[in-house]
Amino acid sequence: MEDTAIFAGGCFWCMVKPFDTIPGINKVVSGYTGGHVPNPTYEQVASHTTGHTEAVKIFFDPEVISYDKLVEIYWHQTDPTDAMGQFQDRGDNYRPVIYVKDEQQRKIAEASKKDLAESEQFDNPIVTQIEDAKPFYPAEEEHQEFYKKNPLRYQMEEMGGRENFIKKNWQKN
Repeated sequence: MEDTAIFAGGCFWCMVKPFDTIPGINKVVSGYTGGHVPNPTYEQVASHTTGHTEAVKIFFDPEVISYDKLVEIYWHQTDPTDAMGQFQDRGDNYRPVIYVKDEQQRKIAEASKKDLAESEQFDNPIVTQIEDAKPFYPAEEEHQEFYKKNPLRYQMEEMGGRENFIKKNWQKN
């Protein structure tokens, strides 16, 4: 049996690799969700006129890895205190969102967000949104598995603040 999860955490190029190498995850697809234009292109989403966020859709085996664990991995890739983007990626299309497909995912995500807020790990409030899943549109082929296809460009993206933030805020967990 396969299940799915959708997470937005800034540039989708940087959100694939952390999930792609975990046992129980069958596939990670970069794409767009949460907007009002069907089948948007990268250029349309980047124009900030479609309402979409860049996101990843994860296909996983719940008997090998739980949704709870995916949410935990998600937190550790993001700055949950930044509502208007992630690191060097600014704007509504890069905002952090956990898209939930049912009440079970919502309960898990909300409990996890509450635990993170109560941990006082961050001085600022946890602003990552939890929203109902909307249609997910896979991005163009050149955006799939970007870290494998364009390792140098991917490395440059990671150096835009994400890598240092993760080391400073999440490595101790």
